[in-house]
Amino acid sequence: MHLDRYVNTFGRHLKARFGQRVRKLSLHAGFTCPNRDGTLGRGGCTFCSVRSFNAGDARLPVREQLAARRKELKRASRYIAYFQAYTSTYAEVEELRRLYAEATREDDVVGLCVGTRPDCVPDAVLELLAEYRQRGYEVWLELGLQSAHDETLRLINRGHGFADYADAVMRAHDHGVPVCTHLILGLPGESAEMCRETHARVLELGVEGLKLHPLMIVKGSRMAAAYAHSELLPALLDDYAATAAELIRRTPADVVFHRVTATAREPTLIAPQWCHTSWPAIHAICADLMQNGIQGSSLRQ
Repeated sequence: MHLDRYVNTFGRHLKARFGQRVRKLSLHAGFTCPNRDGTLGRGGCTFCSVRSFNAGDARLPVREQLAARRKELKRASRYIAYFQAYTSTYAEVEELRRLYAEATREDDVVGLCVGTRPDCVPDAVLELLAEYRQRGYEVWLELGLQSAHDETLRLINRGHGFADYADAVMRAHDHGVPVCTHLILGLPGESAEMCRETHARVLELGVEGLKLHPLMIVKGSRMAAAYAHSELLPALLDDYAATAAELIRRTPADVVFHRVTATAREPTLIAPQWCHTSWPAIHAICADLMQNGIQGSSLRQ
């Protein structure tokens, strides 16, 4: 099944703009996180592993990382430089300017995606991203919200609240910078209804992109210990697919889904095992959308 038939995917969006396939190249620029270095706390979010990203990559210059990633990917001649690891705006703006300039030095890099926390987006960073957008680059600010419920955010030790997210989105839009919001479905204590409430609040504020993730239990996280003591149960595939598909149907057709599931590989992944690859979730989501309606269909009823 092809997700593009039912969902306004990031791949479809990029192909419409550039006329060809464009792939993301993930980068680790050596950033840390204020929720790890003691600024806000230590240990990070309860779902995050200290081995989530390959620390060895951070020792390589950005251009060398890009070259290595290009060799891994096929069927693309244009790329997005994706600053993914940890909090990728957690540095002085001049350092970010240097890194972004290095990443876009090659002609085949046509855009920037920058993943970060809602409470680490100063105006100077937004001004820098706006500069690249004005120069014609595809630019996305990816904000890890996960949930709009402050009690959940406290429980998972995010170190910020929904108000921080709302402020970051408002200022990003003031600068003309598109926002892609990350949401985790299946967080401890959250029901499908709470996921729908989070989704509705995000749409109400305005957002150009969404990423949906199942809750994954990974080695090195605090949730791994809770799972070992049977205190935490990951979502079943059918439950995740049903909730994700419902949120997709409730999303306007012009919002871009950068992702509808997520994966981790062994030995990092502990549970659920269906997250070892993306295909089980994508197949189940497509089947639901084919039967019950595509993106935005619930808004037309």
